[in-house]
Amino acid sequence: MNSTTYSILVPIGFSEQSKIALEQAERLAILTNGEITLLSVIETSGMLSRLFGEDDEKYTDLKIVLQEKLDNIASEVSARIGLKVNAMAAKGKVSQKIIEVSELINAKVIVMGTNGAPSEFAKKVIGSNAFRVVTHSTCPVITIKGKNHFKGCRNIILPLDLEKETKEKVSHALILARLWGAIVKVVSISKSNDEETTAKLRANLKQVKKFLTDGGVSTEAELIKAEGRSLSQSVLDYSNNNDGDLIMIMTQQESDFTNHFIGSSAQSIIYNTDTPVMSVRPMVTIGSVYDLP
Repeated sequence: MNSTTYSILVPIGFSEQSKIALEQAERLAILTNGEITLLSVIETSGMLSRLFGEDDEKYTDLKIVLQEKLDNIASEVSARIGLKVNAMAAKGKVSQKIIEVSELINAKVIVMGTNGAPSEFAKKVIGSNAFRVVTHSTCPVITIKGKNHFKGCRNIILPLDLEKETKEKVSHALILARLWGAIVKVVSISKSNDEETTAKLRANLKQVKKFLTDGGVSTEAELIKAEGRSLSQSVLDYSNNNDGDLIMIMTQQESDFTNHFIGSSAQSIIYNTDTPVMSVRPMVTIGSVYDLP
């Protein structure tokens, strides 16, 4: 695969949610003239592992069937969008294999379905595959939880605070807004009445709005009061009130964000919204993630 190809990885579990994620990935591929790779993983630490034990022959038979099913889907998608679609069946731990393959194909983005929050125990101890991928992926991850989505993207919700890492989202928002012809709605949440902090937030919003506007993107910027709500709930309320089609977040180091993704505001946003969420890890070199004209 050419390193300049806009490569999109779509994990497929044959659930309704993964099919919805694939539909969103198709639209992105069309806009970028990109290439989709479908990946389905035979879990080695779950029920199949307990069922088959160390029987590699059964795994091989299952992989053959799975690969054939994926190839059929890939052919259908390729015919529908007129672009190259690859298919890969693999064996391993799901989240680890997704990360491994994303690096192998130099994925620009992973688009995957999630059914929302795992159980309380799993949330605290292991998390779901989607959240493991979001935590460890070096490329942006778009998680798709809801069933009904606008066919495209009209409004990108961009929460912004004073941490320098959050500004990395701005370049991603600029590129996606250009692709979709979307409006970027930048929002900062004020949790105190401190005038100095409020002034800094306003200045930051003004700077980001100018950067995006100068980049040819329609932009709105607003500072709102938390009014006793958490950061995540404030962002979700703003998105709902402003017809958000995509929420862009950092997975670490924002206000109220912990050093660990599990239990953070970022996770709460993904858990509690049906709006697609793009998660971006700090310290990503934008040029290496997006290589568009």
